[in-house]
Amino acid sequence: MTSTTATPRKRLFIRTWGCQMNVYDSARMADVLAPIGYAPAETPEGADMVILNTCHIREKATEKLFSELGRLREAKQARRAEGGEMVLAVAGCVAQAEGAEITARAPWVDIVLGPQTYHKLPEMVARASRAAGAVIETDFPAEDKFDHLPDAAAPQGVTAFLTVQEGCDKFCSFCVVPYTRGAEFSRPVAGVLAEARRLVAAGAREVTLLGQNVNAYHGEGPEGRSWGLGRLLRALAEIPGLARLRYTTSHPRDVDDDLIAAHRDLPQLMPFLHLPVQSGSDRVLQAMNRGHTAADFLRIVDRLREARPDLALSSDFIAGHPGETAADFEQTMDLVRRVGFAQAFSFKYSARPGTPAAGAPFQVAEADKDARLQALQALLREQQDAFNRSRVGMTFPVLFTGPGRHPGQVAGRSPWLQPVHLTGPLSLIGTEAPVTVLAAHPNSLSGLLAAGDAPYDVQPEEEPAPA
Repeated sequence: MTSTTATPRKRLFIRTWGCQMNVYDSARMADVLAPIGYAPAETPEGADMVILNTCHIREKATEKLFSELGRLREAKQARRAEGGEMVLAVAGCVAQAEGAEITARAPWVDIVLGPQTYHKLPEMVARASRAAGAVIETDFPAEDKFDHLPDAAAPQGVTAFLTVQEGCDKFCSFCVVPYTRGAEFSRPVAGVLAEARRLVAAGAREVTLLGQNVNAYHGEGPEGRSWGLGRLLRALAEIPGLARLRYTTSHPRDVDDDLIAAHRDLPQLMPFLHLPVQSGSDRVLQAMNRGHTAADFLRIVDRLREARPDLALSSDFIAGHPGETAADFEQTMDLVRRVGFAQAFSFKYSARPGTPAAGAPFQVAEADKDARLQALQALLREQQDAFNRSRVGMTFPVLFTGPGRHPGQVAGRSPWLQPVHLTGPLSLIGTEAPVTVLAAHPNSLSGLLAAGDAPYDVQPEEEPAPA
């Protein structure tokens, strides 16, 4: 007679900075480590492994990383004093760009890995347990990491991310992505469709396709020919139970006729598009190496809105790119007024080491960058508020994704990605139901169900504007 003892589960904590693709990557890292015994932990304290999944896009990304590593050094020492060990890993784009500096400044880091190598994490953990120094994996491997990821994945919930494309061939002057994520690569159609079906089977009703330049997608189709994003969206729309589709982040140069037609033809494709323009000045766009003009962007917007009249737009803007004059900035403001955005992300230019713009002449003074950013954000906030108010009195389907902030509240997403909350039963989660909007708040809408035996009272909730 034999007895078996369950293997103790090891605790894994992942801190994620940056874009939705990093969120997706963090989830897949957890999936890769699950077969060797790692289960999620709520905090880094006492965890057997901590991964910092970094982003190089935001300002002061490196400084934030080393600040966090300093705190984790103490947690690692405390863990060792208790008789345990903590494997500390740095992943993502900062790891890819600055692996040597990380190990030099923080020698207590055990593993440094780039975004293309996390499928090797179990092997890296084993090597770290034997190695005297850090294990570093920041090369661009020849094999496709997606071929080595497990099919089994933790459910993401009602809404889910799905990476279909990685890397960038555009080489914008301000951006590190081509250096940290590599050249553009598209996953084969079969792999994308298979993962989408698994997500839906696990409860996802809305799937957002991810890519650094997602609309540059050119994956191999089942017949051996390349598919564009429009054709991929059509195939995804045929999956039973998949109610909503979105994609991000796109580039104006890769908006083609078939993608515009998909916005016209597919009810599952939500009427919200994030389309970064960065500047409204042709002179600055040329300095940025964007490959399009302001007029090109406006023509694309007009064609998209002709195809889908209820389409709402989001974008990215940089204030104070090297060489930008006050007149250039005013052209950006003119473009914003011309288009009208439902939301947007805006930043003042900050140099990224190794990018062409970092060493460019005519750097803009910090005071001028600050003033321009404040003016731009004020206009964008005004447009977002106006768009939110324009939804008041409308009735449209809301996909309910979870409980709200207050007892008795349930929350969801509008077709335009706005958070919507109302008082209602948690049984709504995972369903789509019509909601009449009664009030608009800085970052959300509130309303009541438009159908049913018992109406639900609105519970207004004021929210602070994002910093």
